Amino acid sequence: MFIDKVKIYVKAGNGGNGCVSFRREKYVSHGGPDGGDGGKGGNIVLRIETGSNTLFAYKNRKKFVAKNGGDGMASKMHGATAEDLVLPVPPGTVVRDATSGQIIKDMSDCEDFILCKGGRGGWGNRHFATPTRQIPRFAKMGTKGQEREVILELKMLADVGLVGLPSAGKSSILSVISSAKPKIAAYHFTTLSPNLGVVNYSGSKGFVCADIPGLIEGASEGAGLGLDFLRHIDRCRVLVHVVDVSGTESTDLVSDMKTITSEIEKYSSELAKRPRIVAANKIDVCNIEKAELDRFEKYVSDQGYKLIYISAVTLHNIDVLIDEIVKMLEKLPPMKIYEQEFVEQDLSRPTDKSVTVRNNNGVYEIEADWLYRFMETINFSDRESLMYFQKVLRENGVIEQLEKSGCKEGDTVSIYDFEFDFVE
Repeated sequence: MFIDKVKIYVKAGNGGNGCVSFRREKYVSHGGPDGGDGGKGGNIVLRIETGSNTLFAYKNRKKFVAKNGGDGMASKMHGATAEDLVLPVPPGTVVRDATSGQIIKDMSDCEDFILCKGGRGGWGNRHFATPTRQIPRFAKMGTKGQEREVILELKMLADVGLVGLPSAGKSSILSVISSAKPKIAAYHFTTLSPNLGVVNYSGSKGFVCADIPGLIEGASEGAGLGLDFLRHIDRCRVLVHVVDVSGTESTDLVSDMKTITSEIEKYSSELAKRPRIVAANKIDVCNIEKAELDRFEKYVSDQGYKLIYISAVTLHNIDVLIDEIVKMLEKLPPMKIYEQEFVEQDLSRPTDKSVTVRNNNGVYEIEADWLYRFMETINFSDRESLMYFQKVLRENGVIEQLEKSGCKEGDTVSIYDFEFDFVE
């Protein structure tokens, strides 16, 4: 089954917690705290799977979570670093942020991309030993791994796109110019998904050609199959507009061309401006009056397009079509690669230390992004760690803001489900 657009949830692993441990061996000097650090959480990594052309692997499974890092252990033993979770995607997959729709990454090269970074491991208590605090009974918790919802959207990597009405002969053309073997039959919508074929050409590297399922009027608004597959010609540098001149489907060739052109323009005005070749197919069984052919040729000439009469059955002018495509490609810039639009916010070192205090039925609730991240590193079951937490609240003006909001001794303060009695 051909799947070219999915929405998934991904989460990197959390970092392991630091360990609270002390070395207590008789006759051994240099004892004291020896808690090890937590291991790093696993990343979510996207990797190009060469030869794949569908996102079918994500049809039923929508949630992907990497493993957490191991907790630190005694004797300064570091927690295990979790393995990365690798998600294979077809070449040409565009990754978008599900909320904003902005592009995070265009997977058109061969490099792995870290979509979500794993959390850092927390420090063991050995890092907090000082001359005045020789027995630290607290350690840092590991930080959370990044998480987000993303949309994977496949935009095939093809230099040339074959477009046209159903049964115009696009699949037949692809089958004779490349080694691709698409399904060919004499009924509409035989092609239910885009087909790719590599066209070899002497003296050059050749090119990749895509057969796009037949478009009909209203395709840009969801009619037929066109809306789902128009995105696959976004990258095409040249469009080959295939027109059926046999007369079996229609005798108004100009109207047929205008239908396809109109749908492409509605989908993307930029795409409609791409260089185009008109391939008048089935010339071997042409049953169109000369006056209509003359009108058709004049329309194509007025649009500035190159017209080539071909036959996919008898191979008439197939070589001429390939030659013309190669000449065009040599003059055009490389295939389009989408630039990153989404900017990741660095929350590890927040610059905004603003705090919101809200009185909710006598409970003073505190909200602050930087405070939420900071609380992940506090061990609330340890007295010294709590004292450090209180010190940070005071130094950053949280206590002062509570007092300005009317908080008095004995009142309840809530910070992200952590509650305590306020003491002046």
